[in-house]
Amino acid sequence: MYLQHFGLTEFPFGITPDTSFTFSAHAHQEALNTLLVALQCGEGFVKITGEVGTGKTLLCRRLLQTLGDSVATAYLPNPNLEPQTLLLALAEELRVTDASGLDQYHLLRRINHALLDFARAGKRVVLCIDEAQAMPLDTLEALRLVSNLETEKRKLIQIVLFGQPELDEKLSDPSVRQLLQRITFHQRLVGLGKEEIALYLQHRMRVAGYRGEPLFTAGALRALRRATRGTPRLINVLAHKSLLSAFGEGRQVVKFSHVKGAARDTEGARSPGWW
Repeated sequence: MYLQHFGLTEFPFGITPDTSFTFSAHAHQEALNTLLVALQCGEGFVKITGEVGTGKTLLCRRLLQTLGDSVATAYLPNPNLEPQTLLLALAEELRVTDASGLDQYHLLRRINHALLDFARAGKRVVLCIDEAQAMPLDTLEALRLVSNLETEKRKLIQIVLFGQPELDEKLSDPSVRQLLQRITFHQRLVGLGKEEIALYLQHRMRVAGYRGEPLFTAGALRALRRATRGTPRLINVLAHKSLLSAFGEGRQVVKFSHVKGAARDTEGARSPGWW
């Protein structure tokens, strides 16, 4: 491939969320700060929404990494589950060993006991749910019941929902209006700004071992901005294909034509126009 050609030690533009490539874009850093403040307050739900590819899963992993061992964390990457199954998954994350076969009432009691044990040990518990827009309405209601668990002073568990904009539509359903009222903080993720795209590309190239001058020309940057609207995942896909194209031509820079060809070959990318 093109690693040796460009002096790289690994591929810089993978689409799997990798915290070692974290770039502190303004929107992401603002969302992370909001999350940390919200969790410090200790009340209610927190909601993070954003279009496909804006980095919600990466933000979730950054949050879990930042919280570290001082907080007990639970992570559900696929919440498209029936209420009972969701509670079982949460019990498993909380290391409850005798939850199998219990009805919902007794399952909630076991989860409550586990949360009380964490509270007595001086640990807060944070549950992060990715792809939350996939949750059925009755499962969202079960989640609200979990959020009811509390002492006289504070909630026993805090819940962070990461989802696509469809999550907002789902939460507007009257059947989950009680949960909607408990969302105390909300942040919307957006794509990279005009000035951030070049910095983003340079950052990922440096992490991957590149030490030369910027590879992407001004024309290539404009094409990337137009074709992706700043969506990080699309930027990664087009940048990877553009590097392949430049490598195939034996070139040391990525030009407008390389990005244009990559955009033509990529679902979801817009035409960068002409230059």
